[in-house]
Amino acid sequence: MADAFKNIPIKTTIGNQEHAEISSCADAEPYALRVIGDSMEPEFLDGHILIVDPAMSPQHGAYVIIDYQGETTFRQFIVENGRKYLKALNSAYPAVELVENYSVRGVVVQRASRRRKDHKHYY
Repeated sequence: MADAFKNIPIKTTIGNQEHAEISSCADAEPYALRVIGDSMEPEFLDGHILIVDPAMSPQHGAYVIIDYQGETTFRQFIVENGRKYLKALNSAYPAVELVENYSVRGVVVQRASRRRKDHKHYY
């Protein structure tokens, strides 16, 4: 089952943003992740499944999987006055300004859970 994990190489691009390097069609395929924790409640509950598209570029308000300061996290991508932030939906967690290099692993395009009524598309 070790082959089920995907290793996405990183390359630096213009500015302080890095993108996942897509070297084949398989690398651009959407993948699924499970939400752990409460930082993105109430929209995303612990245990929800996210469908992530690694080929999409993040836009203001998009939900992203991102590597920043040595951690991979799930947050809302906010652009205000030319500055970029990662915002948790749960107000108990602070917003973080992106001032160092970061790598977007993908944009959340769908949310799923055990109940069909909890499924939602974002793009």
